[in-house]
Amino acid sequence: MDENKPDIIYYSQDNSKKPKKKNFLSYFIVAIVAAIIGGIVTSYIAPNYLYGKILPVPAIYTQGKSGTNTAQKINITPNSNVSSVTAVAEKTISSVVGITTVEIQNDMFWQREVEGVGSGIIVDSNGYILTNSHVIGDGNAKKITVLFEDGTKKSGKVLWYDTALDLAIVKVDATGLNAAELGDSDNLEIGQLAVAIGNPLGLDFQRSVTSGIISGLHRTIQVDEYNVIEDLIQTDAAINSGNSGGPLLNEKGQVIGINTAKIQTAEGLGFSIPINVAKPIIEQVIKDGSYKIVYMGITGVEVEKYEAQLGVNLNVDKGIIILEIDPSSPAKKAGLENGDVLTKIDNQEVENMSQLKKILYKYNKGDKASLNIIRNGKSMNVDIVFTVLK
Repeated sequence: MDENKPDIIYYSQDNSKKPKKKNFLSYFIVAIVAAIIGGIVTSYIAPNYLYGKILPVPAIYTQGKSGTNTAQKINITPNSNVSSVTAVAEKTISSVVGITTVEIQNDMFWQREVEGVGSGIIVDSNGYILTNSHVIGDGNAKKITVLFEDGTKKSGKVLWYDTALDLAIVKVDATGLNAAELGDSDNLEIGQLAVAIGNPLGLDFQRSVTSGIISGLHRTIQVDEYNVIEDLIQTDAAINSGNSGGPLLNEKGQVIGINTAKIQTAEGLGFSIPINVAKPIIEQVIKDGSYKIVYMGITGVEVEKYEAQLGVNLNVDKGIIILEIDPSSPAKKAGLENGDVLTKIDNQEVENMSQLKKILYKYNKGDKASLNIIRNGKSMNVDIVFTVLK
């Protein structure tokens, strides 16, 4: 090609002739300049002009065109995720609220007010908002204020919360709100688009939108000494302090989770509570004004703690040892006894009272379940009917 001629001229000089030193230097400079210009011309002109008109077009420029390079079917559309995220944000952002709280904390000698900031999502147009329990101080918030996209503020009232699930429902006096669409968290797949909206680091960055993917399912994290949250959605969408209570959304703009925590010592490890956990709670709170779970009627402690405190060995790896049974409870009617070790409910392992409570959320009044217990070293199954709500 013409652009390579300076190089060809330079390297094909007749060596039998010995040019003067001055002429050699001149040729050398001209060759270098020509090579640089030729490289620039090649970079900008060859792909757009020469290829396809003078030379055959390389596969990298024709991939996806009819009749060329059909061996590799790889289509990369870098703008698709951007447009999806934009559409999700436009659909849902008006349903995301900011939540500020004032909580009274007792220090050693005095009380002080502590302010908190979190997020929430409108789940019903009549003022029902889903958030985290820790956002409303696990029921201890003295004052709750909800901030809407249009700048209005309304006082909020806690209708229900549960520290074990880290979920809460707050009600404001309003109608005609833009409620978010709830998705199905049971059908999630790793690699799906995930969009988080919330108020990271306070209201200065309210309704920030971040995106990533579903990077894990059924995760378990220890949030404090006594509480473990299970069956969480893991995402690499950026989640920071203040995002708590905000929604995690799929590519359709449907709420698939409620953002709850992140691993502080790592990047891209955020966690959300699956929305299907909250759906029956939302429905009952809207219908009845509160939510009640089925009641077993036992008091117990996990096996490891019991063995450590009393210095005994029950020869059981995991479970709850029953210490007390309510005389009129479903547990009593099922024939449970003090000293029984409850290990499973319908093949779901039970390790502590917090986990037991979460499992009971899956049952309704009148449902029947099979309990696996260990009594006097022997494993046995006992049927229980949940007849009482609490």
